[in-house]
Amino acid sequence: MAMTASSGVAQGAGSVSPAGQAERSPFARTAELLAPYQPAKPLITLSLGEPQHPVPAFVGPVLAKHIAEFGRYPIAKGIEPFRQAAARWLSTRFHLPRPIDPESEILVLNGSREGLFFAAITAARYVGARRGKPAILVPNPFYPAYGAGARAAGCETIYLPTTLANGFLPDLDALDDATLARTVAIFIASPANPQGSVASSDYFAKLKKLADRYGFMILSDECYSEIYTRQAPGSALEYAGPDFTNVVAFQSLSKRSNLPGMRVGFAAGDKKFLSAFHELRNVAAPQVPVPLQHVAVAAYSDEAHVEENRRLYRIKFDLADQILGNRYGYVRPAGGFCVWLDVSERGGDEAAAVRLYRDAGVRVIPGSYLSRPQDDGFNPGAGYIRLALVSDSESTAEALHRLVEILD
Repeated sequence: MAMTASSGVAQGAGSVSPAGQAERSPFARTAELLAPYQPAKPLITLSLGEPQHPVPAFVGPVLAKHIAEFGRYPIAKGIEPFRQAAARWLSTRFHLPRPIDPESEILVLNGSREGLFFAAITAARYVGARRGKPAILVPNPFYPAYGAGARAAGCETIYLPTTLANGFLPDLDALDDATLARTVAIFIASPANPQGSVASSDYFAKLKKLADRYGFMILSDECYSEIYTRQAPGSALEYAGPDFTNVVAFQSLSKRSNLPGMRVGFAAGDKKFLSAFHELRNVAAPQVPVPLQHVAVAAYSDEAHVEENRRLYRIKFDLADQILGNRYGYVRPAGGFCVWLDVSERGGDEAAAVRLYRDAGVRVIPGSYLSRPQDDGFNPGAGYIRLALVSDSESTAEALHRLVEILD
């Protein structure tokens, strides 16, 4: 078995090459890393960003009311009540240049993941010929669907390192003309996964100017926008101009409403792009059952359950502030529910993940599995671990205490 450079932990992935490993699911890789070990204490899982807060009370009654509509094939663009509810929510939540048109500027998604994947394919077709090999820019670390979409689109994936030095967001000033001239799209996540960084208004405005100048799409992943403990994050749509040209934002109910298994979200923005996006999704993408869209109408029409959700996350981040202090470079994130900890002085990310699982019964994900090596070999996720604070507050506190006990 090969030894990884970042930690010296043995890997059991058979004949998979390092390049092939990098393309695999980070969760599958973590499962293989930990498979040889048994936790010494009852397991607390912080590796998977699956919300564990209660499902909103209105879900059951709405489903029951519309259950007969499971007998209908859904239309790809979404039912009119859903599109209207999503458009109203966007216009209420964000300071948009004008209200979103529910008829032409909203599309329902089967969760944001498939939308992000198909958006990359659409962008490669929609943007047209580039000067050189078409490229899609991806923050590094990143959500795996971005890279999968870029590969499926036949584009070169260019990884933009997001580090402490650049505020855990891609450094737009580091992009050269040659790269931008062949870019068909850039994925941006705000709040970012895994670091929780949030793009400022100046950042979004600068990105929009680049997109307009070079003619590429901004694919803005905003599925964590409603998970914050202080200031509400903004949207790329707020800085997209009156026609939202070259900008599409992606939203999901998974995090906002604790409905990860429902698989409902939407894309909003540039209507010309969304028209092409709709054409592709109409023949290739999974449709969203009509009863689930009615649940989404109720979810986007109610903020009480979202504020309760944020209250529960606030409690857990208050615990993290108290228990972690300034250890491992911890800083309370601006958004999202993940904690990004520097364990480079504790043997590296893989070694720390093994120790926490084996000795403390705490399952985390190595940061190097969420990112890719840059051309110079630097992996911006190496030396970090990601914790998702999705469990109840008691389990979270116990896990954080165990973590400190093992790593200190």
